[in-house]
Amino acid sequence: MVVIEAKAWRFGDNVDTDQIIPAERLLSTNLTHLNDFIFEKVRPDFADLIADGDMILADRNFGCGSSREHAPLSLIQAGVSCIIAESFARIFYRNSMNIGLLLIECKVEAEEGDTLSVDTDAGIVRNLTSGREFVFDKHPEFIGRLVESGGLVNMIKEGRF
Repeated sequence: MVVIEAKAWRFGDNVDTDQIIPAERLLSTNLTHLNDFIFEKVRPDFADLIADGDMILADRNFGCGSSREHAPLSLIQAGVSCIIAESFARIFYRNSMNIGLLLIECKVEAEEGDTLSVDTDAGIVRNLTSGREFVFDKHPEFIGRLVESGGLVNMIKEGRF
């Protein structure tokens, strides 16, 4: 069971991968500090504000754009525990799950700074600030193991497939 409780950072529709991590930041051979540049073009102070374990809450089509795995990797490096959105670009969804970033497809009414709780077993997102609950389709058990392992490669190494 995965239960996450954290502060939400609010984004809108069509957040593309170049907004998450600008393409020019991928020229380095050292990709261990991508998190220093997340959302720098749309929210320049974001990398300094986000805390380990915080969540991102978005509307439709989060992660559209390129197929680079760097966007979800930069979010993991920044400490993002979960992204909740009405929908995700399919390649972003697949890349994120493959490296262990939990994604929840659900329309959640919340403001930036609200505290959210995600219970993956119950399929419920709770806005602890407003007291409202939102239901989502639970992931198959395999996805839970994938996220808990920190991605596909780790899951295979652990023999959890």
